[in-house]
Amino acid sequence: MDAIDSALVEFNNDLCTLHHFQSFPIPLETKQRLLQFINAGPQATISDYASLDITMGRLFADAVQALLVQTGFSASAIQAIGSHGQNVYHQPRGSTPTSLQIGDPNIIAETTGITTVADFRRRDMAAGGQGAPLAPAFHQAAFQSPEEHRCVVNIGGIANITVLPDDPEKPVIGFDTGPGNTLMDVWAEVQTGTAYDIDGALAERGQPDSTLLSKMMSDAYFAAPIPKSTGREYFNADWLTNYLADKNYKAEDVQATLCALTTNTIIEAVMATAPNTKTLIVCGGGSHNPELMRNLKNNKHKISVVTTVDYGIEPDHVEAMAFAWLARQTLLQRAGNLPSVTGAKKAIVLGGIYQSQLASAN
Repeated sequence: MDAIDSALVEFNNDLCTLHHFQSFPIPLETKQRLLQFINAGPQATISDYASLDITMGRLFADAVQALLVQTGFSASAIQAIGSHGQNVYHQPRGSTPTSLQIGDPNIIAETTGITTVADFRRRDMAAGGQGAPLAPAFHQAAFQSPEEHRCVVNIGGIANITVLPDDPEKPVIGFDTGPGNTLMDVWAEVQTGTAYDIDGALAERGQPDSTLLSKMMSDAYFAAPIPKSTGREYFNADWLTNYLADKNYKAEDVQATLCALTTNTIIEAVMATAPNTKTLIVCGGGSHNPELMRNLKNNKHKISVVTTVDYGIEPDHVEAMAFAWLARQTLLQRAGNLPSVTGAKKAIVLGGIYQSQLASAN
C-alpha cells in the first residue's frame, strides 16, 4: 500500500522483457483512508468504497500516463493495461467467498485510452478457487528450471511461496504462508513513526522472544491445509495486540519476533511442501530488509537464498510484470490461474476486459 508499481512490458512470443519501471507513492491521505476502510470491516460504508474506488482508479490512470511520458510511448502503442487493483478485502472461505480490489478500471480505460484488464481474482473464486495467489503462474513461466527444485517467495504485506518442481510434469504449488511485512510495518509505525522498519534496524537491535514467537506460530492459519490465502483483514494490528496484551515487551524485541515469525513461517512452509528445495528465490519489498534476508539465509536446512536479481529481474518488478503477463493471458484467451495453487476446479481465463474507445475504433 506504499506505492503504485507500473511496468512497461513487451512480449515477443513468450519472452517477457521489461522496458521501464516506475513506482509512484500513494498520497498519505489516501493511504490513511484505505487503512480506515479496511479496518472498518463490516462498518465500512458503500460511500467510502465508491469514493476510494474512483480515487484509486484516477491514481492508477495517472501512473500509466506518467509512465508513457517518461518512456515516450503513445497510448496507441500499448495493447493493454493489467490492473490488479488495491486489495481491501479477501475472504476465500465461508458460504459467500469473495475478494475485493478497488481502482475502477472504467476510469483507467477511459482516461488512458488503453484497454484495461482487471478483477482477476473473482473468476478463479467462481470456479471454486481461493482467488490467490495468482503470481505463481508467472513465476512458473519465468523461474522454473529442470536443473533444480526451486521455490519463489514474494514478501509483500503478506508472504506467498511458489513451489517449482524440477520435473515440469509435476504440479506447481503456491499459497500464502502468512504475514510478510504487514505486522512489522504496523509495529514500526507505532514505535518509530516510519512506515516500515528502515533497513531492518529496529529488528536488528532486538532479540526474538521465544515464548511470544511460539504463541504466534500456534495460530491456526499456519497449520491449515493448502490451498489457502489470507490478507490484512486477518493479520493486522488487532491480531498483534492480542498477543502483546499479557506482558510489556521491548519494542525492538517485538520487531525481532515479528521478523522471525515471517522468516520461520516461510521456511516451515517450504519444508512442509517442498523439502528437496535447493534454492529459495526472494522478491517483493521484504527483499530489501537486511535482517529479514539474514534470517532467511541462516535457515538450518541449508537452502540457498537469493533474490530474483540473480535471474535478471529486480525484486520490486516481479509483481507488476506478473499482472502484465496475466493481462496478456486474458487477451489471448489463455488460462491465468493454476488450479494446483488456488484450488479452482479448472484452469480458466481470468479478469474482465474494459475496452478502450481507441481499440474499438481500430
